[in-house]
Amino acid sequence: MGERTVVADVADELARRVAFGQYAPGELMPSVRQVADEFNMNRATAQLILGRLESHGFVDAHRGKGFTIRDVRGAGGVEVYRRLFRLSMPLPEVAVEMFSNIVDEERAIVLDTLLDYTEGERRIDTAILKAEIDELETIARGTDPDPKRMLTIELSLLRRLQTALGHTMRRAILNSIGDMVLEVPEAVRAYFAATPDLHVLVWRALVAVWESDGGPSEAQLALFEDLFGMYHQKVVARFVELVGVDIAQGEGRETPHAATA
Repeated sequence: MGERTVVADVADELARRVAFGQYAPGELMPSVRQVADEFNMNRATAQLILGRLESHGFVDAHRGKGFTIRDVRGAGGVEVYRRLFRLSMPLPEVAVEMFSNIVDEERAIVLDTLLDYTEGERRIDTAILKAEIDELETIARGTDPDPKRMLTIELSLLRRLQTALGHTMRRAILNSIGDMVLEVPEAVRAYFAATPDLHVLVWRALVAVWESDGGPSEAQLALFEDLFGMYHQKVVARFVELVGVDIAQGEGRETPHAATA
């Protein structure tokens, strides 16, 4: 292992302690010397690790005093939440709670984007969209579909729609949500609780609507919203399975996948 990996691993371990209460907000972080001693490293590396925690928003530096713990769960921004989600994987119940929140935000943004584009003036050449959907279909029909690559393509399609609509803030938020999900293999896999082919069929159906002269009826839109909500319920349920949470007992249990991920 190189020093760069050691820095990342130890920074993650210390950040995890901050995130989940081992170090209380307002308290002093262990000193450079204490970090160096605990993890058997030189003080320059320990200083680098604490500096990384500061840049990531987990601690505040005070000259002559050291580093104090921030209330990251209460006051952290999107980037802090992203790191908290990745770090939460050894704590399945926390991971499920965080993922459920991510899915709620993603569902609202994506649904609004699709409906707004369907109901408004469509400015994108559908040939551009079809090219990406063709790539999505090629992956979906392969012998071992890559869910991360498929999700990346779907995010790209949504970004195109948001750009055409002028939804710059929603696009920025969706980009952050995409980064959170793509960093966690279990989260990526959960988004394919339905078969990969179904994702392709939905995009094909949307493009067919956008190419038609008339739009969908109110009943069709209501059905789409219901199906969209059911799909996201399955996404959360699949994530629960992948991280190994026993909902009936309210206790986390490791699965072979979770233990080896």
